[in-house]
Amino acid sequence: MLRFHTAGESHGQALVAFISGLPAGLRVDFESISRDLRRRQGGYGRGGRMKIETDTAQFLSGVRHGETIGSPISILIENRDWPNWKEAMAVEDAPESRPKYKALSPPRPGHADLAGCLKFNFRDARYVLERASARETTARVALGALAKVFLRDFGIEVASHVVAVGRAALADAAVPFEKILALRDKEEIVLNCVDPATEERMKAEVDLALKNRDSVGGVFEVIAHGVPVGLGSCAQWDEKLDGHLAQAVMSIQAVKAVEIGTGIGNARAPGSEVHDEINYNREKSKFTRPTNRAGGLEGGITNGEDVVVRGYLKPISSLRQPLESVDLRSKEPVKAGYERSDVCVVPAAGVIGEAMVALVLARAVLEKFGGDSMQETRRNFEAYLEQVRRY
Repeated sequence: MLRFHTAGESHGQALVAFISGLPAGLRVDFESISRDLRRRQGGYGRGGRMKIETDTAQFLSGVRHGETIGSPISILIENRDWPNWKEAMAVEDAPESRPKYKALSPPRPGHADLAGCLKFNFRDARYVLERASARETTARVALGALAKVFLRDFGIEVASHVVAVGRAALADAAVPFEKILALRDKEEIVLNCVDPATEERMKAEVDLALKNRDSVGGVFEVIAHGVPVGLGSCAQWDEKLDGHLAQAVMSIQAVKAVEIGTGIGNARAPGSEVHDEINYNREKSKFTRPTNRAGGLEGGITNGEDVVVRGYLKPISSLRQPLESVDLRSKEPVKAGYERSDVCVVPAAGVIGEAMVALVLARAVLEKFGGDSMQETRRNFEAYLEQVRRY
């Protein structure tokens, strides 16, 4: 079973990522992991924090001479901003440093501040925001990049692109996967949109939000190409792969809706315009679909088409013109607190979406084909593909 956890606070000393269950013998592509960490930090509309951090994954265990050894893998990502927060985020209690604790009150609308303070009985939202912050996703991106390296060994590629920022959106036509994959290697990340004209309109949305001291959300799409038929299950509600994918993408900070395939539009259309017809290619001994409205999943099982997942991102909650709030101690109305923040994070959210989709698919691959070594897992995988070809 593939399992992963993350630890660390936004302004703490470091973030820690932990994953177990990867087979021995996987050659780790360190550069691709570094690239994904850089991609998460980029994009038009990011804030000042990105100028401070240079995220680097330090492998502490589970890898020897560039290959996994079957034991748990732990990764450390240092926070470069830590020297400015040593006293505010000190682990040990130091009474002389308490004036520098950088307490945050009142709570900010849209954040976990108030709900977290009530849940844990805090009077300082700092205790909540430090873990609820999207800075935590840096660790997830490192783990997801490792999962993508694993999936690539089985011919599965995962990539993302931005389909909407504010009111600027791509046309509904499907985008070729090759165009989406090509975005990954661009030197400069703007808004990670495949169409330059649409990207310019997206930039205008970000500029308008910045001018108004506001923030703007949008939609990213993650596509997994080369996924075999048969991952997931229809046997139990909690074994359905689309449910796992929806939970994984919904867990990303600021994501408030998840769509599989063209699910939102499908709800408004007749069945004859929704379901993907089935053909058979005798030359390739393969079932095919002329459309992929189901997003590669039927009954909670992959059907051999691309897996397509969209995340709908609300505008970032930290605003330069704070909304109304209430002081946690006096209960008097005040303006919300403000922490350094971004204007738009949709491209970065897409990279995080890739990581979460990759982790879910890697777990599904290992559940179906898993062995203790990559050789054993590949053998199981290839035998299954041959079974499907002979069907």
